Amino acid sequence: MSLRHYIFLKDVLKLALTAFGGPQAHIAMMLKLMVDKRRYLTENELIELNALCQILPGPTSTQTLTAIGYRVGGANLAYLTLIVWIAPTALLMTIVGLAMTYLVRNDISLHFLRYIQPLAVGFVAFAAYRISTKVVVTKTGILLMMVSAVISYFFNSPWVFPALLLSGAFVTSFRFKKHPKELNKKLNIDWRNFILFLAVLIFAAALGGATRWLPIRLFENFYRNGSLIFGGGQVLIPLMYTEFVEFKHYLSAQEFLSGFALSQAIPGPTFIFCTYIGTLAMRGYGIWGQLLGSLVATVGIFLPGTFLIFFIIRFWEELKKYRIIKASLEGINAVSSGMVCAAAILLYHPIESSSLNFGIVVATFALLVWTKTPPYALILAGILAGLFIP
Repeated sequence: MSLRHYIFLKDVLKLALTAFGGPQAHIAMMLKLMVDKRRYLTENELIELNALCQILPGPTSTQTLTAIGYRVGGANLAYLTLIVWIAPTALLMTIVGLAMTYLVRNDISLHFLRYIQPLAVGFVAFAAYRISTKVVVTKTGILLMMVSAVISYFFNSPWVFPALLLSGAFVTSFRFKKHPKELNKKLNIDWRNFILFLAVLIFAAALGGATRWLPIRLFENFYRNGSLIFGGGQVLIPLMYTEFVEFKHYLSAQEFLSGFALSQAIPGPTFIFCTYIGTLAMRGYGIWGQLLGSLVATVGIFLPGTFLIFFIIRFWEELKKYRIIKASLEGINAVSSGMVCAAAILLYHPIESSSLNFGIVVATFALLVWTKTPPYALILAGILAGLFIP
């Protein structure tokens, strides 16, 4: 590995330790560090890579950074980029999961986290607002957003969400004629990574069904979700809540909301919240089991997006010329927005209904919309208020 590659990994570590605020904020930091300062790629190249990753399921900023690593130093540097980017935040969320387990197991009251839960709902409401205002710009998109929000609210099966996403893509794909034609379209596709992506998905499902061993089933759950999520970590929240709280009861609603809120105060990829869920899901197996749960959840949620970015980066320049690809993205984004809108309402249900909690949700949303208050500052304020206010 060359000196330039070591410097690049150092820059990735810097981002991992300082990148708060989700994919939009991450891209802004990448522009400043990777483009303006280091010139690993041009601004247009970064924007194009980010657009590519928004089309793919999986963690957008993680895939974008991995793709940059691939351009700078090939596959080996890309894999190292992924590890350096994920590892610090995964460690922090594992510690949060272990701490939550200790508190619950020793009957230590979680009352000091009472203000954190409505804060989490405010974060999700803000995510719904930000996503919808940026990507839902047509009447068809608005209709899809509303329909997906209603269906997501009333039908909470984990399989409803991928069906909605695929349906949204199908509906808007017929609008491809509104996009300009591109000439000289010729795809040369290397299918190896895509075949590997499907093989792991099928093998994990079969092995989990045959053995019923919880770590394998957890890996399959997270791998499946990581294969079907478009729109970033916020869209992941309703799926995680439905599957792991309401259906499988691995976490309580209070543990889920508290963990999600705390994850907003930690830099790095937003998908890393799954590390916390995996840690708590394996609490019955002791600390080593929880560390295993942390590992399988982290690998499971990030691996499919990694396979897909390695698969598609090689022929992206030609693929993006196809109008049907551009058109289907409109439906995916609209459905994603509706799902997050429904999640904001669903996540409020487990919280005690009071004017104070509702006020915290509204105040959190307002601060995020109209001020530059960082999420970690709100979380710290919420924890301190819970500790010192009777």
